[in-house]
Amino acid sequence: MKPGRIPRATLILVLLFFYGPILILAVSSFNASRFGGSWDGFSLRWYRQLFHDRAVWDALRNTLIVALVSTTAAMGLGTTAAFALHRYRSRLQLWHYGLVYAPLVIPDILMGMSLLLFFVSLRLPLGLLSITLAHITFCISYVAMVVLARLQDFDFSLIEAALDLGASRWTAIRHVLLPLLAPGVLAGGLLAFTLSVDDFVITFFVAGPGSTTLPIYIYSMIKHGSPPMINALSVILLALTFIVVMLSQHLTEKRT
Repeated sequence: MKPGRIPRATLILVLLFFYGPILILAVSSFNASRFGGSWDGFSLRWYRQLFHDRAVWDALRNTLIVALVSTTAAMGLGTTAAFALHRYRSRLQLWHYGLVYAPLVIPDILMGMSLLLFFVSLRLPLGLLSITLAHITFCISYVAMVVLARLQDFDFSLIEAALDLGASRWTAIRHVLLPLLAPGVLAGGLLAFTLSVDDFVITFFVAGPGSTTLPIYIYSMIKHGSPPMINALSVILLALTFIVVMLSQHLTEKRT
């Protein structure tokens, strides 16, 4: 059955609405003109300026440090949280599930303010450490939800078979459980990494002097008026984000 004209037109309009601004942004990043109102020819000028801007690379370094550390921690804590939620059933687990799920629905601005007040009450200096702790807080939930979905289709009889064949519990976990859960854990980790790199609101509240991340630096570029470099930087970030999301989706759908 062929699709009608109205559904096809609706699909095209929706795609244009979502991806049209991204296409305009990508085209503008190659515009030799400083302002997007006119086309002065194809140019890589803004990409060259971007790669020679030391502040961008310092912000990128801070962003990657925070993202890698928070993703690694979230993968470990999120996986154990998902395993506990799936394996044990009690009234206490309902509260546990609520605590894990809460960061997914709490507004970012509220979480940023609460984390800022928490760090100030602990007299923790604001910097890369506070940003990393804040990112771990919300990244755990995303990893836990992805791994929990993986555990729902997991056959635990494989663990019992390994134990019956003489394997110790740690050997069964290391050689059976973890390899089978690895696609889900990596998918959750890639999702957490993407969210950590892109986060602005929470980072804005808990960042301190000398701990500028890439989203905060882009915000400062907008305030000081550098739209062409922002376009070039945004195109690079979009490309990296799409690659990470596609890898995450591929690992999520992978079947053993």
